[in-house]
Amino acid sequence: MQKLGFGFIGSGAIANFHARAVAAANGGALIGVASRRLGSAQAFATEHGIPFATDDVKELLKQPGLDAVCITTPSALHLEPALAAIRAHKHLMIEKPLDSTVEGTDHILDEAAKAGVRVGSIFQARFGDAARQLKAAIDAGRFGRLVLASCYVKWNRTKEYYTGWKGRLAEDGGGAVINQAIHGVDLLQWFAGMPREVFAWTTQRVHRIESEDTAVAALKFENGAFGTIEASTALWPGFARRIEICGENGSAVMEDDDIVKWEFRDERPEDAKIRATRESAAMGSGAAAPMAIRFEGHLRQIQDFIDGVRENRPFFIEGVEARKAVSLVRAIYESAEFGRPVSPK
Repeated sequence: MQKLGFGFIGSGAIANFHARAVAAANGGALIGVASRRLGSAQAFATEHGIPFATDDVKELLKQPGLDAVCITTPSALHLEPALAAIRAHKHLMIEKPLDSTVEGTDHILDEAAKAGVRVGSIFQARFGDAARQLKAAIDAGRFGRLVLASCYVKWNRTKEYYTGWKGRLAEDGGGAVINQAIHGVDLLQWFAGMPREVFAWTTQRVHRIESEDTAVAALKFENGAFGTIEASTALWPGFARRIEICGENGSAVMEDDDIVKWEFRDERPEDAKIRATRESAAMGSGAAAPMAIRFEGHLRQIQDFIDGVRENRPFFIEGVEARKAVSLVRAIYESAEFGRPVSPK
């Protein structure tokens, strides 16, 4: 079967994870890359063995054999290249988030639906074995009525990290919530459902940036559970992302991609094995260094994307599913800005 040809719009650090994932996946081919700076595109192409490099997105989209585009530009700069790729009838894999706004996200999804192209967005944390085990236990009703569901992303980023586009509202779209915590935000709503109401506070506690380096949100879920989200890049030394799910019949805690607490009233044979398994060595952690993650999660999701396109089946994370994290992030920001509870759109 013919391989699915990939192009890349953006050649920054995260683009390397996409390129390595496509190269390692079964059925993917590297076709070309476009970047605002031709030198950056050429260096990226040389590093990954990509045959075509340009500073013109239109030229990339004309390349023979190009079927899909990975968009790895800054978060608030996804819309324009996404629409260009859709007009060229290319499938899209967009690095999180789909867009920095709900309106931009919906524009991408609406135009893709009209054009008949597929859209995915990178939320590789859902592809960890621990995350899937936790989701399966929730869906099976093992927790009973959920009581508390919370997410903590307490990370460290240096002053030097916030150079260029990072932390700028026009390019990053926000700070610690939309950039660092969004994977935890996505996992939390995947596990517990979309909160009905959010009340949040944000601040620049340490870093002198346009966006927040620290945020706290109180959550009220549709099922009656409460929860919190804490996100920061201002503290030292930085800790593993932590998700806590607590119910009337059991509780579980996941740190990065490891289950560190797994207790239920009714023990099952598989529980001991789940408690003994550790996966963070495979998936990595970005608690203190943004590039400390490994590309295994991207590989799993890119493989699912390739298989989904070739087999004409749904992705594990469709674009409409990835929209939920954008909606919740924007609700947090809106609540913090106006000082009132907000319901995610």
